[in-house]
Formats: sequence, structure tokens, C-alpha cells
Amino acid sequence: MHPPFSGARVLAARRPGSRMRRIGENTVFTGIVEELGRVVALEVEGDSARLRVAGPLVTADALHGSSIAVNGVCLTVIESGREAAAAGEFTADVMAETLVKSNLGELAPGDPVNLERPMQLGARLGGHLVQGHVDGVGTVLERTPGEHWEVVRIALPPDLARYVVDKGSITVDGISLTVVEADADSFTVSLIPTTLELTTLGRKQPGATVNLEVDVIAKYTERLLGLDGKTAGQPAASQPAGQPSATLGA
Repeated sequence: MHPPFSGARVLAARRPGSRMRRIGENTVFTGIVEELGRVVALEVEGDSARLRVAGPLVTADALHGSSIAVNGVCLTVIESGREAAAAGEFTADVMAETLVKSNLGELAPGDPVNLERPMQLGARLGGHLVQGHVDGVGTVLERTPGEHWEVVRIALPPDLARYVVDKGSITVDGISLTVVEADADSFTVSLIPTTLELTTLGRKQPGATVNLEVDVIAKYTERLLGLDGKTAGQPAASQPAGQPSATLGA
């Protein structure tokens, strides 16, 4: 089994008189899965890989350089044209950082994957702001079926627990979900029939890994408050004598 992995970024071709730029730097998703695609091939070479995915809907208007989220990982399309569009497939390069931060390296031909195109300016935000930058990998611990839904408990890395709160938002394999209950090392989500039927979470059993992206607003708030993983929960540094303290929203 190959090590897990997280978003890919490639450099756009240089145009005369222009600077190199990164494709998809400002891409935003919503966590509303558009299509359940299928892995066609995954070729791992050293610390990188090339992933080919079938998804007729998301490839219908894809161009070279377009961004597509695959199980919550923002990847850049490196192949376009009539042949790719006719096949309903796209190819993306996956870099070393992705091998560390997500589970894409565990995929095999035939595996289903959640696919979403970036949000368009002016469109409704159906889920929440999702960057496609996976923060870590969680593990499905248990599934509790209900009459019309299932409650799924997922273990999460210790350094992400502080960003997960009851009724907060979290992205699991690219799906925008509401946290039901947040514990120190895990959380639960309730899955409605549509989510069970049209996403990978309807199939993943205990022991399966999932990509996690916490709410970016929580991370920005932590940064603004001057906290980090080591100082979270501790009082902020005292102000110099005679200096007023800063107040958010003042």
C-alpha cells in the first residue's frame, strides 16, 4: 500500500512577458459533491503520482489548468481536449505533500471518488467554504444505522481536534458535513439517504480512511487571537504597561 496523499499544484505555462503563476491558488469549493466518479488509473513514481479519474459531469467543461476536487483534494487538470472530454476522464499530477496529508495514495482502479468543480462567483453556497487543502486523515470507527440515516463516528488527528466543535462544519472526503458531537479524539456526523447513496461515505466501513479539512474560519480565528497548537487555551501575552489591549471588532 502506498502512503496517503493531499492537493496538487502545477505551474502554468509561461507566456511571453508574464510571470509564472500557480493554477487554482484561489479556488473555493462548497463540499457539495456533484458526481461519484471512478478511478481509472493511479501510477506512483517515487514521491509523486499521476491519477486518472472518470467523471463525465465534471469533465464536460474542464480545460487544461482547471481545478477539480477529488475526495476533497484540489487537483489540477493536466489534460484536456476532445479525446479526454469524449472519454469523460481527466488526469492530474499528485505531489509529495499530497502523499503525506491525504488518502489518495490508497486508491486503486475502480474505486469510487467524490468529485466537485470549483464554486462559481455569484452561485449559492450550499455547504461551507472548502479550500480543497486537506489537513489530515481520519479513520471511520463505527457506523450506527437509523431508520432513514446513519451516524458515523470518525477518529481525527490530535492536532485537528481543537478546530472541531458541536454543530460546526467539517469536510470529510470532500463532503460538507455538520458535526453532531465532538470529542477529544473523534467526532460524529449524521448521513442522510442522499449522502449515503451518492458519496463514498455510503460505502466506507470501520477502518477505512477519510480526508479531513477543518473549517478555515476556525484556523484564521486562532491565528488572529495569537494562538497555536502549543498555546491554545492559554491567556494571550500581556500588553506593555500603558498600552490598550486589542479587541476584535473594535
